[in-house]
Amino acid sequence: MVGLKEELLKSIWHAFTALDLDRSGKVLSHNLCTVLNVPHDPVALEEHFRDDDEGPVSNQGYMPYLNKFILEKVQENFDKVEFNRMCWTLCAKKNLSKSPLLISDEDAFKVWVIFNFLSEDKYPLIIVPEEIEYLLKKITEAMGAGWQQEQFDHYKIALNTGREGLSAWELIDLIGSGQFSKGMDRQTVSMAINEVFNELILDVLKQGYMLKKGHKRKNWMERWFVLKPNIISYYVSEDLKDKKGDIVLDGNCCVEALPDRDGKKCLFLIKCLDKTFEISASDKKKKQEWIQAIQTTVNLLRVGSPPPHKEARQKRKELRQKLLAEQEELERQMKELQAANENKQKELETVRKQLEAAAARAAEEEKKRLQTQVELQDRFSVELEREKMVRQKMEEQVAQKSSELEQYLQRVRELEEMYKQLQEALEDEKQARQDEETVRKLQARLLEEESAKRAELEKWHLQQQQTIQMTEAEKQELENQRIIKEQALQVAMQQLKQLELERKEALEQYEEVKKKLETAANNTKSWKDKVAHHEGLIRLIEPGSKNPHFITNWGPAAFTEAELEQREKSWKGKKATSE
Repeated sequence: MVGLKEELLKSIWHAFTALDLDRSGKVLSHNLCTVLNVPHDPVALEEHFRDDDEGPVSNQGYMPYLNKFILEKVQENFDKVEFNRMCWTLCAKKNLSKSPLLISDEDAFKVWVIFNFLSEDKYPLIIVPEEIEYLLKKITEAMGAGWQQEQFDHYKIALNTGREGLSAWELIDLIGSGQFSKGMDRQTVSMAINEVFNELILDVLKQGYMLKKGHKRKNWMERWFVLKPNIISYYVSEDLKDKKGDIVLDGNCCVEALPDRDGKKCLFLIKCLDKTFEISASDKKKKQEWIQAIQTTVNLLRVGSPPPHKEARQKRKELRQKLLAEQEELERQMKELQAANENKQKELETVRKQLEAAAARAAEEEKKRLQTQVELQDRFSVELEREKMVRQKMEEQVAQKSSELEQYLQRVRELEEMYKQLQEALEDEKQARQDEETVRKLQARLLEEESAKRAELEKWHLQQQQTIQMTEAEKQELENQRIIKEQALQVAMQQLKQLELERKEALEQYEEVKKKLETAANNTKSWKDKVAHHEGLIRLIEPGSKNPHFITNWGPAAFTEAELEQREKSWKGKKATSE
């Protein structure tokens, strides 16, 4: 009943939209009750259409009234063609084109009914291009003409650019214009439309003249047979006015071919539960077509399937719905992908900005680091220059002392035996000098270690500069390495501080040695005064200058071990020569 209700609603919708409901609603309702064989009461009809808040002319609308009082009472005991003709009469005058058409009003009515059958189940009603192609193909085949696929493709492209499909009146104009039936006369087109109408609307699966054998008189009479999904009706002629009988089909029926006999050819037999019918076709081809059509109909009844054209329409609709669902799913996925892509773009933009900010910070830090390094280098350069000047002055003093030592060597050799006690003092001074040399060696070792540490620090600075020049992809790894190296640098700085402490301890030892040396020098001076008093000598060798020593960043200046050994060898050689 749901499918029947939908078919009725399409025709009623055309009539409903063509009428002024306030003035003609009662006419439509009365006519519907009449053609649908629905009992109606004129008094109740007037009551329904009164001007209040519940009637069909109220804000609630006509459709609830139609469903409740008419469609719910509809049975299948009405003439569908008469129903459609009534609805057509109400809407055709207002909507049918005034321009001349190549088809008659009757053919236009049949096209309108076919439109209601093939249209989509949504309002306003339209027929989609796929169904238009199906209908035009059916009409073209019924006319015996060739189908022009390329022509329809061009028409379909032009149609798709503007809308989803055609209305019933546009479909009538399309078929009536003769665009797809060029070269065919009006009668041929009319017969083709009628054939398609019989198949799609009246469920006529096959029809034609054949001979039937009577059950009582056993004579053969020509009849017009009409095959429908569950019945075969036969008439005196094809005008269907004088019906002679029906052959009711069900799943238990069967059809068999018979051999020629009694002068009749192309015989076949239809067996039903209560009767058997002998029929003679005009030729073998017609015989085979009828046998196959009847057998197909019986098979469909056995499995409970609808007629082929209705099943094909349902499959086309399901296919369109499936394609539409797939298209909607694809559009949804595309929207999701687009949204995801936009989110990714935003994330990438955020990451890019973060990287730019990080790069700016890194550049600023690098600039500060380079500036600090330049300042350290300048400071180291100044310290090195100062150290060179101090060393040069010390070398000049050493050269002067060496010259004075050469002058007094001869005097020392002459007085060596007289001043044995002075020799002991000199031995003490020598021991003090050895202690001083030990301290100086310790200072030299500390200076070498400090130089090595500074070289290692400079190497780490160079590695940091190289690390900064690497690609952004390795930046994180290099940052980790930089942290490790900074930790190592901190360890080295701690070691450097330890060396500073050791240097201070060496300085303290140096001060102690210096005090011992001054004590030895005082002893030597007392002996010098005694010798000068007795011997009349002008000067003796002195332990060294009383001037303050030059101090560098790493402690008192000192000779290297090689220079001291060379001077000691030279002094011993001169001493041996004088002896």
